[in-house]
Amino acid sequence: MEVRKVLLEEHEMPRQWYNILADIKMNPPVGPDGKPITPDMLAPVFPMNLIEQEVSSERWITIPEEVQGVYKIWRPSPLVRALSLEKALGTPAKIFFKNESVSPPGSHKPNTSVPQAYYNKVFGIKRMITETGAGQWGSALAFACSQFGLECKVFMVRISFDQKPYRKAMMEAWGGKCVPSPSPETKAGRDILEKYPNTPGSLGIAISEAIEAAVSDSSGSSRYSLGSVLNHVMLHQTVIGLEAKKQFEKIGLYPDVIIGCVGGGSNFAGLAFPFILDKMNGKKIDIYPVEPAACPTLTKAPFVYDYGDTAGYTPLLAMHSLGHAFMPPPFHAGGLRYHGMAPTVSQLAVEGLIQPRSVNQLDAYKAGVLVARTEGIIPAPETTHALACVVEEALKAKEEGKEKVIVFNWSGHGLLDLGAYEKYFSGELKNYALSDDDITSSQKVFESYPKPGILKSR
Repeated sequence: MEVRKVLLEEHEMPRQWYNILADIKMNPPVGPDGKPITPDMLAPVFPMNLIEQEVSSERWITIPEEVQGVYKIWRPSPLVRALSLEKALGTPAKIFFKNESVSPPGSHKPNTSVPQAYYNKVFGIKRMITETGAGQWGSALAFACSQFGLECKVFMVRISFDQKPYRKAMMEAWGGKCVPSPSPETKAGRDILEKYPNTPGSLGIAISEAIEAAVSDSSGSSRYSLGSVLNHVMLHQTVIGLEAKKQFEKIGLYPDVIIGCVGGGSNFAGLAFPFILDKMNGKKIDIYPVEPAACPTLTKAPFVYDYGDTAGYTPLLAMHSLGHAFMPPPFHAGGLRYHGMAPTVSQLAVEGLIQPRSVNQLDAYKAGVLVARTEGIIPAPETTHALACVVEEALKAKEEGKEKVIVFNWSGHGLLDLGAYEKYFSGELKNYALSDDDITSSQKVFESYPKPGILKSR
């Protein structure tokens, strides 16, 4: 009988995170004057122990025991063979997924929210403030703060706040406070509401609000927290790929194809980065980050310096960006509605180590329903984008008659996204197509910004 789940014992959990900054060259974050920022400039936003991780070039960074203790609530996560999906597709490919939906909030996000809460606690911080798109990150940070006795405040993108009320309830169950963004609580929010009173909001706006709220706390006891994009977030997520490598070793297999959805890049990076290290050292692997066609950051946006938020509070980051003023359409994958992309993921795309793809909303849901009806788990809308690519690759293997090993990251379950599924089944969902004018109109600001170098790591 074929093995369906590959499990690790707690003592086999990774003891270190993998830091890809040890193996790639990066353009530094810069200020408006084009000069690289220094770590102390970030001190009002993040605790210094996380800033040190953000700029570290050490390849392996030890996971604190206190973090491991909370990880053990749900980690190690299972590597699952999608046997029923393989059968439905009639493919010779072996399809596996790393099931990150088993965490308390139901996604991969606690892999970084837990260490972030720990490092803030150790530094003496009392309250963490963040933003969230679909609510996965906000609920993950609320969960992590509850584990370490911290207050948590979350600015949630308005369209998702309206679409997904139970995410707000999850945050409140863990003691978090959730407000819709843009809000009247910050200058950034008020400015947007004055111009666009009916805006659906965006992650860029919510980031601006969260940063402003954190740095304006006169007590100095608040810090901002980001759930994707930054180097230390990618670092924490690598427990996914490091566990997966051990699990594949147990069954004597190695993946030919690695797939993950991308919005800011964290769940994709978590699975892919440890394997990218192998690819840099000669392994033949196809690695696909998959994004929504309605927010095509990697597939259509230029590699530029841009702000990570709408108000321009962050440093300028070298990344693929649609422009920090870009307002994504209100499609039902809130975690992928971000104008930019993690600088590390962007750099890997520039170097050709990964091959970005995009899929439209209806194709994503079609794949999600197929997998739900075969494997039994209802995927988050974000995860369905990866699934559309998985189906495509499995059918390609069928056409070619190749027994490829495909692995993807099941980044979260969709049990709090059933309203979107209901709209899909009733035919209310539609695809959002962006014209070239839509994409270029928000990018004019790039002309006045510094230009990143096109670096090559190898």
